[in-house]
Amino acid sequence: MTRVSHRTSTSRRPTKRPHPPPSPGPTIGTIPLAGSNRPHPAFGLGLWGLGRWRPDDEARTKATIARAWERGVRWFDTAEVYGNGRSERLLGEVLLRSAGGAGDAFVVTKVSWEHLRPSQVRAALIGSLERLARPSVDLYLVHAPDPHVPLSETMGALEELWRAHKVGAIGVSNFSVEELEEAARHLAEARIAVNQVEYNLFNRTEGDALREYCARHQILLEAYTPLARGLLWGRYLDGQRVPPEVRRFAHRLFEENRLPEILARTRRLRDLASEAGVPLAAIGLHWLAKRGAAPVVGMSRPEQVDANLAAWAARPSDDVLERADAIARGDDA
Repeated sequence: MTRVSHRTSTSRRPTKRPHPPPSPGPTIGTIPLAGSNRPHPAFGLGLWGLGRWRPDDEARTKATIARAWERGVRWFDTAEVYGNGRSERLLGEVLLRSAGGAGDAFVVTKVSWEHLRPSQVRAALIGSLERLARPSVDLYLVHAPDPHVPLSETMGALEELWRAHKVGAIGVSNFSVEELEEAARHLAEARIAVNQVEYNLFNRTEGDALREYCARHQILLEAYTPLARGLLWGRYLDGQRVPPEVRRFAHRLFEENRLPEILARTRRLRDLASEAGVPLAAIGLHWLAKRGAAPVVGMSRPEQVDANLAAWAARPSDDVLERADAIARGDDA
């Protein structure tokens, strides 16, 4: 396997950045982000759900973002494909009205897998910045690789945007180790700072396969669906029906032959959380944090922001997290 070499110490790029250091709040914390002079918040709000809502839900959407901002959340994750840009626009509108224009927000967006040619990458970022009403983003991710577009083209275009200070750092999403190595080979000065993947107690294969490699190369793992589509909030444990949309987007969790055992294990996790005196979600979030991953949580209502922040503030003991790991793997017998 080819070893990635990141040339950060000899970079000739100026160190000026458009935003002041973030202030993510006293209970959230930050993680150093290699290749950037801004630390990465340890917990964030994912805005994928915004793109699927009806127009009359915009008030609730904006209220959710505003509550997150008021409660100290600074990491906001969106993408050009979420609602065909609607998610970015709503986030931009709320942050623009926040104190000081929310200059200390840590904004992450993604270029679509359909826009990975160099001219498309540049155009996609221009559109995202216009919708976000920001001169730059703190982190720009390749949403997913396209096997028909060489990574040499995409990464070269991203590095040009990095040199132009339009993006604070470069990252990817849904990349394997082999794809990470290939992408890094086509960067001269910048580095891959982040790989965002699905990672939770029940869907861990991809994240576990990447953990050691990313730690060795100082690539932060961002974990989406950290609460397993609500399972780790206790959803569906008492006979509630799993909606078709959830089944479609989380088919691995809700396969007919797998779901009964997943529900049984989640009930044991709920019992463990009750015994430990913490919310069930706290186990899911801090299991990831202990493994060096930063969870980005989808939230659709202001009260969910409050509940998730309470879960983040209630860190279980290492013993509880180890027991949770065994339960989720089915090794607790």
